[in-house]
Amino acid sequence: MKKGFRLGLPLSWVKFIKRLLPTTLFGRSLLIIVLPVAIMQIVITWAFFDAHWETVTSRLSEGLSGDIAWAVESYRDDPSPAALAKIADRAERSLGLSIVLQEGRVLPTGRRPSLFAALDRSLQRALDDRLDVPFWFDTTRYPAYVDIRVQTDKGVLRIIAPRDRAFATQGHIFILWMTVVTILLTGIAVGFIRNQVRAIERLAEAADAFGRGGDMPTFKPYGAREVRQAAAAFIAMKARIQRHIDQRTVMLAAVGHDLRTPLTRLKLELAMAEPSDRIEAMKRDLSEMEHMIDEYLAFARGQGGEALEPVSMSDLLAALRADADRAGVEFVLSVEPDLEVVCRPLALKRALDNLVMNAASHAARIELTGRTRPSGGVEICIDDDGPGIPEDRYEEAFRPFNRLDESRNQNEKGVGLGLAIARDVARGHGGDITLSRSPLGGLRALVKLPG
Repeated sequence: MKKGFRLGLPLSWVKFIKRLLPTTLFGRSLLIIVLPVAIMQIVITWAFFDAHWETVTSRLSEGLSGDIAWAVESYRDDPSPAALAKIADRAERSLGLSIVLQEGRVLPTGRRPSLFAALDRSLQRALDDRLDVPFWFDTTRYPAYVDIRVQTDKGVLRIIAPRDRAFATQGHIFILWMTVVTILLTGIAVGFIRNQVRAIERLAEAADAFGRGGDMPTFKPYGAREVRQAAAAFIAMKARIQRHIDQRTVMLAAVGHDLRTPLTRLKLELAMAEPSDRIEAMKRDLSEMEHMIDEYLAFARGQGGEALEPVSMSDLLAALRADADRAGVEFVLSVEPDLEVVCRPLALKRALDNLVMNAASHAARIELTGRTRPSGGVEICIDDDGPGIPEDRYEEAFRPFNRLDESRNQNEKGVGLGLAIARDVARGHGGDITLSRSPLGGLRALVKLPG
């Protein structure tokens, strides 16, 4: 296979064809079934017209042309009115032709084309072969008849012939039956494919809901055997993951209790001790240790068992103002009215609080904006005027236990989990957090959440 070619086609053609093809399983399955049926129907129709209908039409046109040639030659042999009346009577009784002489007339100069050009061509060829005088015909004026006119010395011999004498008129019935059968088969195929694809869509919806921490209690395996097997495997996997989450939650609760008990005793003993610089330093160490334990447990716990519920973003974001005010920074809040998102309120507030406090520790001004995304869902933008971080370290900032400012005093609270927890919460809701340069000169954190 040459570079740039696939299946003998240029790569650009392959890409163009791919863009034209449907992207959904339903569309592709329908194409796999309908396309061969359509091709088969087209081939059958073409074979019918080429091998049968056109041949029959040619034979009928030749027969009619022979009868017309007989009538014209008989009239030319004896152009008297009596002979014409006799020819017209015989043609009417035996051949079904109506013949009249239009004295002093000439042939029309124009002709309306037929919807089926093959009909005109067939009759034209037959009349050309049988007549050696000028003629004209019209297959469109009368639905059930063909108007044929032949030039003679005394005028125009007009012949009206039944349409079925010239053409096979039942071809449209064949096409109608083919069309009806195609539509019927396509409708049946659409119904079956829709049912199978719906089973896969339900499985995808259940997996997406579970990935966001939700549940679909009504989900049951159905559809084709392979789809039911995949659904049953998903339900079993979901149960195993849920057991693991429950066990981890219980374990973390026990660890948190066991660690806080000695910390509480130490804090009580230090509170009862004589005040001194050493005692104050120990209190600060205990406070930092307690904060670090809370951070570790929050990161390991994830979003816990909090349920999803619709929340007003105005109320949720306004609650962050108090934290920013305590940090002593200028806080500007702008939220679209009636903005609502389905989320875990405590987890999302913690994530946004981490982002706000991260900005507050490095900036004097924070602007927070909540709005609807053009593609659907909600986005929350947090801008600050701090020093920011280099663009090539944006992703590094989300790594757990990562602290970009190596010179920062290690006695400061914080273990490098704030951004990691925030992104984990956003992704748990089916969204994400990205960092970029802020118009204020510092860092912009953009939280994207589904609707």
